[in-house]
Amino acid sequence: MNQDELTRLVNDVLKSLSASGVSVAPAAAPAAGTKVTKENYPLADKMGDKLLSPTGKKFSDMKIEQIYDGTLTAEDLRIAPETLEMQAQVSESAGNAAFATNLRRAAELIAVPDDRLLEIYNALRPYRSTKEELIAIAEELEGQYNAITSAKLVREAVEVYEKRDRLRKD
Repeated sequence: MNQDELTRLVNDVLKSLSASGVSVAPAAAPAAGTKVTKENYPLADKMGDKLLSPTGKKFSDMKIEQIYDGTLTAEDLRIAPETLEMQAQVSESAGNAAFATNLRRAAELIAVPDDRLLEIYNALRPYRSTKEELIAIAEELEGQYNAITSAKLVREAVEVYEKRDRLRKD
């Protein structure tokens, strides 16, 4: 694939994401007391000047050429909790509270290193962990990462696994 084809492909993906309302750059938190609603959707189109990367770059200023010259990095395109919160607010205003909860849980988990997230994911599979191991994971999520909603979900899994006999027995 040559550079022109790659540029076209990346531009098509970015347009597609933008058209679907997916933000490819994290957002700054809205002003205190300001709610983002479905009228702000898609965020990239309607709030692109307010969406900031973790490194402080505005989404509206990002160009494909910056990827090629190295001034736009993967860190610039990572999602931030503020972006997910804004998307959760859009979801709530559209009547989808369950999806908003999932977005907020995802926002909590950004602080957890990727390798640890995979370990937790595997530990949550049936018969992989004891009750004590899962409770320790919940405590870690809550205490170390302030992932309150995610910790609650792990504790709920413990209850369900216990009732359904899905915990590992040592």
